[in-house]
Amino acid sequence: MEEAVVSKNFIEQIIEKDLEEGYYDTVRTRFPPEPNGYLHIGHAKSILLNYGLAQKYNGQFNMRFDDTNPTKEKTEFVESIKADIMWLGADWEDRLFFASNYFDQMYEAAVKLIKKGKAYVCDLTPEEIREYRGTLTAPGKDSPYRNRSVEENLELFEGMKNDKYADGERVLRAKIDMASPNINMRDPILYRVAHMSHHNTGDKWCIYPMYDFAHPIEDAIEGITHSICTLEFEDHRPLYDWVVRELEYKNPPKQIEFAKLYLTNVVTGKRYIKKLVEDGIVDGWDDPRLVSIAALRRRGFTPESIKMFVDLCGISKANSSVDYAMLEYCVREDLKLKKPRMMAVLDPIKLIIDNYPEDQIEYFDVANNMENEALGTRKVPFGRELYIEREDFMEEPPKKYFRLFPGNEVRLMNAYFVKCESFVKDSEGNITEVHCTYDPETRSGSGFEGRKVKGTIHWVSATQAVNCEVRLYENIVDEEAGVYNEDGSINVNPNSLTILKNCYVEPSFEGAKAYDSYQFVRNGFFCIDAKDSTPENLVFNRIVSLKSSFKIN
Repeated sequence: MEEAVVSKNFIEQIIEKDLEEGYYDTVRTRFPPEPNGYLHIGHAKSILLNYGLAQKYNGQFNMRFDDTNPTKEKTEFVESIKADIMWLGADWEDRLFFASNYFDQMYEAAVKLIKKGKAYVCDLTPEEIREYRGTLTAPGKDSPYRNRSVEENLELFEGMKNDKYADGERVLRAKIDMASPNINMRDPILYRVAHMSHHNTGDKWCIYPMYDFAHPIEDAIEGITHSICTLEFEDHRPLYDWVVRELEYKNPPKQIEFAKLYLTNVVTGKRYIKKLVEDGIVDGWDDPRLVSIAALRRRGFTPESIKMFVDLCGISKANSSVDYAMLEYCVREDLKLKKPRMMAVLDPIKLIIDNYPEDQIEYFDVANNMENEALGTRKVPFGRELYIEREDFMEEPPKKYFRLFPGNEVRLMNAYFVKCESFVKDSEGNITEVHCTYDPETRSGSGFEGRKVKGTIHWVSATQAVNCEVRLYENIVDEEAGVYNEDGSINVNPNSLTILKNCYVEPSFEGAKAYDSYQFVRNGFFCIDAKDSTPENLVFNRIVSLKSSFKIN
């Protein structure tokens, strides 16, 4: 029997070639976020890719914070990122690192470049550096400070470290090629003076390395073999390679770029999310309308659904956008066999069974999931007074409406046939009660084979039901208007959140806790909100509706 051929993505092909040729004898990957905000769905692709490659090739996966820019970094973001990665299942074991732990080694690396004549201290202002850099079509020109002696550069650089200069007064630059067609190679800045307190090193340093200098050093120190990043770093790769080559690292890491994950009509930019938070439009970085990993978790998405989504998107070199509906498809597929199907009434009206004994409560054995017997059964109370969905009764129904209307008979799910006899309206004409009679011969599971009914509706016992709040979410972006206005602000969908009070669920939620999720019959998948729900006052977030037009090709 022939073995199936498994298609490998281009990164796997590179790794396998490196292993076969003995360039590396193991695989080490890393995920290196800057702790300046919460991670979003695009980061999940990078996390799962790097972790998955380490797992596939029996290698190691490192977690490292690229905390070289103290102006935007917070401990809050460090903790949120760690929580997100653990939730996704990427295990860094005992390999949690911070770029700031290597600041001493980075300083020594800079001194080494100065001694080799490969770096110099420059006194040009930031504006002058930009002017001297040239353009995409015109070469740059040398800084007048480019040919300082090694001794002078060492003295000036030590002065930068020892707090002799103001912010922006001097920088350390690589000495490469001001005529390079790649602007990143035109004597890039390696270090700048910045009098900022750092979340990890406090006030020890007043100079900080630039990302393009720090990152390859971090990778090399940790023995990373394949430094996997997104396409915007492709033009930075020559500088990455220059740093590890000039610093003479053995078996230096290899940078490989892949396409970012773009979702249509979502907001991922940190400054935009920050503004939504500050303006009170959302209740934090984990608001379920956002696509931060924390928000998706709070909404009720699962690690398995996000992994399925990332796998379906695939790994490529070409940028493309993916419809948000595909992410929703993945969570439906993941939840539909895992979760119990409960009865919940979101827009209740009372149904009274006039011929049912007033004080009687009986219990029905109900399957938790008809498609997965392993989830077992539960007992659901039934009585004379029930709640049903308002849309399940109509005074004057259109054709092909098979739910309750005067004179019509339906099945109450898992219970009895009931026939509508009358209804009650309030002074404003709203229906407040529907009165029915039931047929005790039609009990569910009794084998009744008499007349048939076309409609089945769900319900909850009015005396046993649990009152709760339900939150229905739509895209925070007004999709018809597009994501952004001309002034850069976001087109916010005014209907992105609908809060329903006085909803009712069956009394089977004892012990339910944050993030627990369920399918509500006919209403969608819902999860207990992690921020606002309490055992006394349950709050449910709708994860996703039951149906979608999205199809996997």
